[in-house]
Amino acid sequence: MNRIGIVNQKGGVGKTTTAINLASYLVRAGQRVLLVDLDPQANATSGLNQQPTEDGVYSLLLGESTPEQSIREVVRNFHLLPAGPDLVGANAQLTHLPQRLREVLEPLSAAYDLILIDAPPSLGPLTLNALVASEGLLVPVQAEYYALEGIAGLMETIDEVRSSLNPALRLLGVLITMFDSRTLLSQQVESNIRAHLGEKVFWTVIPRNVRLAEAPSHGQAIGDYAPTSSGAHAYRRLAEEVMRRVQEA
Repeated sequence: MNRIGIVNQKGGVGKTTTAINLASYLVRAGQRVLLVDLDPQANATSGLNQQPTEDGVYSLLLGESTPEQSIREVVRNFHLLPAGPDLVGANAQLTHLPQRLREVLEPLSAAYDLILIDAPPSLGPLTLNALVASEGLLVPVQAEYYALEGIAGLMETIDEVRSSLNPALRLLGVLITMFDSRTLLSQQVESNIRAHLGEKVFWTVIPRNVRLAEAPSHGQAIGDYAPTSSGAHAYRRLAEEVMRRVQEA
């Protein structure tokens, strides 16, 4: 398993935070990582102190640039395929091209240990491309009341994609985010998710953490911005767990 989509049709669940910080800790663990920012909001791009660009992922998808022209180095062994505002147009361009991202990424797979795809918070053509291009999926879910309902809808979409466009697609794991151990609600939500999904849920839980929220405004991953914070410790553990699951896949 090489290409991992980070997906949830619901916004505000820590998807981009997870993409940036998981990628960063995978690199620290010796992995060569490409992070693909597939969200027109370009939050993963700006969160890594990079400028949104017109020669990024959209240009590559349209065949107007080469990987060498589009991919940027964040640090050694950590590369970014940035997004830009022009990616909004991809929803129209890719409506009938659900396999375009896979066609772009497959030739790059040999150069990286892992390719992470940060999908937009929707179930439109961009997210469909992410699902078709991915071999495994990491699904962040916020520790809130409607978490299980959101997962159910996404699982239906995953089943449809698996049956028609990507039979090899599998769920790498569900990640509980924004967990507040002080509240009974968070504890109940975690208990319910684990009861329903069992081993599909990562043991690592991402806490609600001020430092995690601050890091993107400084253009840094949490391991650089606040390496001793609870958020940093959680994403380091998640990277270890992801590598273990990928090896077992």
